Amino acid sequence: MHLYIHIPFCRQACHYCDFHFSTSLKVKDEMVNAICQEIRLQNKYLQDKNLSTIYFGGGTPSLLEEKDLALIFETIHRHYQVIDGAEITLEANPDDLNLEKLRSFKRFGINRLSIGIQSFNENHLKKINRIHTAQEAETCVKLSQDLGIHNLTIDLIYAIPSDSHAIFENDLAKATALNLNHISAYCLTIEPKTVFGKWLKQGKIEVINDEFASQQFEMLVNHLASNGFEQYEISNFAHNNQYARHNTSYWKQEEYLGIGPSAHSFNHLSRQYNVANNAKYLNALSTEQIPATIEILTKEDRINEYLLTGLRTKWGCELKKLNQLLENDFLEFNQDILKNQFSEGFLWIENDTLLITEKGKLFVDRIASDLFF
Repeated sequence: MHLYIHIPFCRQACHYCDFHFSTSLKVKDEMVNAICQEIRLQNKYLQDKNLSTIYFGGGTPSLLEEKDLALIFETIHRHYQVIDGAEITLEANPDDLNLEKLRSFKRFGINRLSIGIQSFNENHLKKINRIHTAQEAETCVKLSQDLGIHNLTIDLIYAIPSDSHAIFENDLAKATALNLNHISAYCLTIEPKTVFGKWLKQGKIEVINDEFASQQFEMLVNHLASNGFEQYEISNFAHNNQYARHNTSYWKQEEYLGIGPSAHSFNHLSRQYNVANNAKYLNALSTEQIPATIEILTKEDRINEYLLTGLRTKWGCELKKLNQLLENDFLEFNQDILKNQFSEGFLWIENDTLLITEKGKLFVDRIASDLFF
């Protein structure tokens, strides 16, 4: 199965980010101990199944020191079996990746890095309040590769407001020149509780232009395809089938355990949500309580989640599984909505699988929600 560990700290807040984190590191040691405590308390959640992936997300996991990683990995191996060849990913910021830190990661068995580059342009990095420089963005990838860490993915952001597409074209050119096996790219969105959200409310910035965003999405897809990348999920592109195994487990609805404040867990029957508050999380774990809300999934929940995740991927949604979840014929039950989606050219069926078309990729969340129960 799969293990996710949320590290809720960052050096500074990006203007677009609405993930749970704190820019104060005062309680980092206490948090690491609490995370280890939760790993111990949750050791029956996955019913003693073996871990095939481990993912350190955040926040900024690359802030962790060697002693932090030593404690976390020792706890993981004490309570879980990790299979040989497990994918162990750590999200990192370019400014954290020096020789000493990278060697430390390798010693602990971390074999995949997800590097939050976002852009190779200095002005865009400042606009979204990233802490690293454009030069660090390129240097950290080459440094990792020189040390033998070749299983790398980088994050890019598109639709950052600009007078033209030139900056994004350059970002794509630099990304593909780095000989990566995976690239993730996300459209800039303005969330209410972020700095950008506040600025939008104050009239300091404008809403993201949909046409501009769509044009850059098409540029992204075309450029990466011409460089040998397969779009296997709306925002994820792999070279030579080197898919992100951990993230793919979410989209394929495999079981996973989430550890840390704001982390989610899933075991087919329920979802579990840890409190998104560092102080409350620490207080609960100090008394050996897991501060989580459990949601028992209904038949409708399970269908909706399968549609939302499956349609985003190259694997789509198997009609056999949809029929089983619905306990009815899915195509017949939704014939009016589906007839419209097919006529619009958004969906198609191949090998008894419901799939999104190239045209539909621009509207996939809306298409899925139209089918919700």
